[in-house]
Amino acid sequence: MVRRVAVIGAGSSGLVATKCCLDEGLEPTCFERSEDIGGLWRFTDKADRGRVSVYRSVISNTSKEMSCFSDFPFPEDFPSFLPHNLFLEYFRMYAQHFQLLRHIRFKTTVISVRKRPDFATSGQWDVVTEAEGTQESHVFDAVMVCAGNFQQPHLPLASFPGIETRFRGQYFHSLEYKDAAAFQGKRVLVVGTGNTGCDIAVDMSRVAAKVFLSARSSTWVFSRVANHGFPWDMLNTTRFNHFLEWLLPSAVMKRIRIWKTNSWFNHEIYGLASAKSSNFNFIINEELPFCMLSGTIVLKSNVKEFTETSAVFEDGTTEENIDVVIFATGYNFSFSFLEESICNPLKNNSTLYKCIFPPQLERPTLAVIGLIKLTGSVMVGSEIQARWVTGVFAGAYKLPPSSKMMAEVSKKQLPVKRNLPEKQNSRLNFISYTSEIASCAGVKPSVLRLLLTNPRLALAVFFGPCTSYQYRLMGRGQWSGAGAAILTQWQRVLKPLRTRVLEDSASSYSWRWLGLLALPTALVVGFLLSKCPKLGWAPRAGLF
Repeated sequence: MVRRVAVIGAGSSGLVATKCCLDEGLEPTCFERSEDIGGLWRFTDKADRGRVSVYRSVISNTSKEMSCFSDFPFPEDFPSFLPHNLFLEYFRMYAQHFQLLRHIRFKTTVISVRKRPDFATSGQWDVVTEAEGTQESHVFDAVMVCAGNFQQPHLPLASFPGIETRFRGQYFHSLEYKDAAAFQGKRVLVVGTGNTGCDIAVDMSRVAAKVFLSARSSTWVFSRVANHGFPWDMLNTTRFNHFLEWLLPSAVMKRIRIWKTNSWFNHEIYGLASAKSSNFNFIINEELPFCMLSGTIVLKSNVKEFTETSAVFEDGTTEENIDVVIFATGYNFSFSFLEESICNPLKNNSTLYKCIFPPQLERPTLAVIGLIKLTGSVMVGSEIQARWVTGVFAGAYKLPPSSKMMAEVSKKQLPVKRNLPEKQNSRLNFISYTSEIASCAGVKPSVLRLLLTNPRLALAVFFGPCTSYQYRLMGRGQWSGAGAAILTQWQRVLKPLRTRVLEDSASSYSWRWLGLLALPTALVVGFLLSKCPKLGWAPRAGLF
């Protein structure tokens, strides 16, 4: 019987895991090695040893309605896309509202997590922590690892000949980047075209003499601002789009994706991606194409080698007088506190059952929360994981036998293509994954049932943004305010923009007619979904 749970980390995943434990009547103890909550969203001017945090200019890539915890919306006056200080403020409000701080032990590092001798029958763990130089041993019935994706910087210097032996300039991992001010007038090379690399390149382009951005693979660029000025994820991440993706051939879907993305700007002209690209790796950055158009950022191919002052690229070109090189080459995860029998097989989240449970354990009392990369908000994915996990710990849900879990993990492990970056291989479709875990927890919304009981809400669930509130409409942990939160989510998007109100237009009538036309469509789709319960939940890449 699980009662005492150790939660490792007090970032977004650790906070929601602690709250979910309390919801299930468990007794969580959250260990946080720093002095405050917030994880990487707690900005510091300097890189703290052993802790990853965001840079000063960072803005969230997912909107507030698509990122919030399912029973705690962001304040309506918060902007749709948030700087780090507002995200941290939200975490503080969440922790205070649900009285989480009393369960967190700050400045406490987890040294080791080991099975107890009787683990096969008890499922218990010996946990050793250290605070102010003093170690302490604990016994817990279960453990939730909430350390996240960003732990150890991946710095593949061996892949860049000359960077350590010849290059005389400054070089470092993007982890150490905090502010652009120190690079005034410098010639900077940023290696990597992920979200972080492109963000840093744009940030530095305002003060640097020139910024070069080295790309190894194709990258498609989205803007946070989509059609009619609405947040991109609220328009694209819908169950209707997801249904179309299942319905249409993959070749047609690829054409649609490329057409929509190129309708903003032609990626092939900019050298970012071609319609012939084998993957659809995307980033969020509405400023990058303008910086390239204005010449403050110059796109380059992969780096071949470094000389004393220059970078030589694989296309044969050379850029001279490089002052600084920033490697935005991602992170490795390492759970060094776990015993080898668990840590060694944990190569990535694909070795975990549903990206959560190590399947080889005799007792399912250890879970990894938030070790996922989604096409949407990881916060929402972490919460649905934590709800299911704590339900398993509380005895509300049962997992399959270990042999079946291991068989499923082996079946889903596809060979990783060498020519694709790791992040592309590990990114899961947001709706597919959250719906899959919600089904395990019995909280996935039924569109057909909603059509019969609340047609307006059903239309909002199917055609509107797939926000986390949908997973509070029914089942265990149902929230009475979920329906209202869904029906008012657009109001919270518009609220911070209402600083200068113009006269109302007559467009509301068109929306009413659209609703009438959508109703029969939703009925047909709801019927199809009821006949095909697994419709669309395959781990294919999402519409966007």
